Amino acid sequence: MGSLSQAKTLGGLGSILVIMSLVPRLGLILGFVGFILELIAIKYISEFLADNSIFNNMIVSVLASIAGLILALIFIIAVVFSFIGLSGIQWVPNVGPSMPSDVKTSNAVGLLFGILAGLAVVWVCFVISAIFRRRSYNAIGTKLGVRLFETVALLYLIGAVTTVILVGFLILLLAEVLQIVAFFSIPELPPPPDQVTATQIV
Repeated sequence: MGSLSQAKTLGGLGSILVIMSLVPRLGLILGFVGFILELIAIKYISEFLADNSIFNNMIVSVLASIAGLILALIFIIAVVFSFIGLSGIQWVPNVGPSMPSDVKTSNAVGLLFGILAGLAVVWVCFVISAIFRRRSYNAIGTKLGVRLFETVALLYLIGAVTTVILVGFLILLLAEVLQIVAFFSIPELPPPPDQVTATQIV
């Protein structure tokens, strides 16, 4: 079982590496390593506090995110194949490939609805992921007395919901930055139960 000190270091370092996923070339590897370190940190915290729901909620959040990414990949592939599909293309001599107008309209409408449906499913997966992450982080914030985790959780949820208007991605980035501070704010020992209760009342 890991200590809170280890969780503090791994979580903070992992969050930094996740932000570095924006770096070209090595970013994907750094982001993946950081993500794993974050999970290990949550696992240590869950074990230290003897609260399995903290890690379990985080796992559900991760699975929902992975499902969203897989669906997004499938959606992109489907859109590409729909866009370059040759079923409705006719060859006009001395002109080249041509598609009847009614087929073009039908394909365009079908493609539009496909895009909207795909994006909606991916969005739902990310919102579900944010909801379970919030449950995990709220428990951490309450039991460790680091209320910044609750702020981070709320920002993740708002960011996931508002990704449809793009501003959500900036909110998610802000949440990740604050998550670094939250992890490094973890105390070596959890506060006494009476202190946590007093904080909740305030």
